[in-house]
Amino acid sequence: MKTQYLLAATALLVTAGAANAETFKWAAQTDPQTMDPHAVNSTPVLSFLNNVYEGLVRRGKDMAIEPALAESWEPLGGDGWRFNLRQGVTFHDGAQFDAEDVLFSYERASSEAADTSSWFAPVSEVRVVDDFTIDFMTNAPNPIFPDSIANFMIMDKGWAEANGVELPARDAENFATLNANGTGAFRLVERQPGLMTALEPFENWWGEPEHNIARAEFTPVQNAATAVAALLTGEVDMINPVPIQDVERVSERDGVEVIQGIEARVIMLGFAQKAETLQYGDDAGAPNPFRDARVRRAVAHAVNVDAILQTIMRGAAEPASQLVSPAMRGYTSGLADRPAFDPERARELLAEAGYEDGFSFGLKCPNDRYLNDEEVCQAVVSMLAQIGLEAELDAMPVRNYWPELREDNFDMYLLGWSPGTFDAEHPVRFLVATPNEEKRLGSWNFGDFSNARVDALLPMIQSEIDDAARQAMLDEVARIVRDEVAYVTLYVQPLLWGVRDGVELTQRPDNFFILRWVTVNQ
Repeated sequence: MKTQYLLAATALLVTAGAANAETFKWAAQTDPQTMDPHAVNSTPVLSFLNNVYEGLVRRGKDMAIEPALAESWEPLGGDGWRFNLRQGVTFHDGAQFDAEDVLFSYERASSEAADTSSWFAPVSEVRVVDDFTIDFMTNAPNPIFPDSIANFMIMDKGWAEANGVELPARDAENFATLNANGTGAFRLVERQPGLMTALEPFENWWGEPEHNIARAEFTPVQNAATAVAALLTGEVDMINPVPIQDVERVSERDGVEVIQGIEARVIMLGFAQKAETLQYGDDAGAPNPFRDARVRRAVAHAVNVDAILQTIMRGAAEPASQLVSPAMRGYTSGLADRPAFDPERARELLAEAGYEDGFSFGLKCPNDRYLNDEEVCQAVVSMLAQIGLEAELDAMPVRNYWPELREDNFDMYLLGWSPGTFDAEHPVRFLVATPNEEKRLGSWNFGDFSNARVDALLPMIQSEIDDAARQAMLDEVARIVRDEVAYVTLYVQPLLWGVRDGVELTQRPDNFFILRWVTVNQ
């Protein structure tokens, strides 16, 4: 087994030498629920579509920002950024790429219908200078803006208008959910949601291919034993993830390898903090206890994270005290310790809040999104029962899960978050800022946490160019999030990829799988 930590990319080099073009097959737990790059802001969708669509910038093997559809960019004083676009680029249908496509994609991706609108909260205006020059104007200096749009993918304006997909459909279907027309190294050739999705190389891609894939076929496999069997029998070339309980067994088998790393994703519990009443359990309709920070803190003390890491995650994960891991820029080193496992203190807090006898509520959880997600939720249910909190667990596929959260159908829920910018500002903008569609903030703040000081600090964090001053503001936000128990952070999720001998690939800590770095050897 090979192990990677922090931000080092890992490449598996099993067989050297030249190789002929091959069909590459891989399987993962979660099917990307849409082919629309602006409809769902989640890793399964963005990772897959990064093979088909492209942005102005992209992340390399080492996670550094590098040119993509923009050849270069520079700040416009303190007012924004100018992007100089690559010429001679075509979409998969042959249409020419230019600045009008970027403007259209910005308007689409920043709309209320999009799940990506928070990416553009700092943007005040976008101006087309000429066919291959475009300016993104910001409300204040924004030194991390290029990093923040690494997953902003560009659609062809003419194709979208011709097919009636001027706006994305988050929880519904339209032409763009089943079809794609990007500029990326691979083009979509077959889409069977929940069954199989196939890609083939785009022969007119502007870049220099580093792969030898003739066709790539992705299959979602929810059953862990089925995925492992497919890898061991050679039916697939890669699975993600290898079930934690099978890592040792797979590692010991000839012909396959396990690549292990630490993802940027923090797993946490969230709460309905503004709801007047509970929605589930025997106490449905009663006043909502989670409005009280003491109750949320009681949950933090009742969950034995060390036991979860030892028994469910088999020592492969690390405890998390904040919304970002220590590897991220802006992490607050002075708040490295998470709340201690202390059931007695949890019961005291419940009594102080007026819930000495506990209460019943509903816990929503996905069962095919994160490593052992349902098992973790089951463990949380048992732990909370020890302090008198009876959780009614409702676990479901992620395709159904996100709509439930968006409709506020929960009392407590499980969430994982990987900051696309690898910066602590990212979860503040998405998870902590008071939800505001007009300002495009808090789009994943399902529990409606709200703090006026956090809202005031966010734009200052986004515009501050002095690292020390910026860190001081991020530290203040981290303390507020901790003191008010906006979330109960649990652990940083591991990366566990299974690969057969003869495959060369790169594992990045954002858990994005990039096909243009894959070589298949016999």
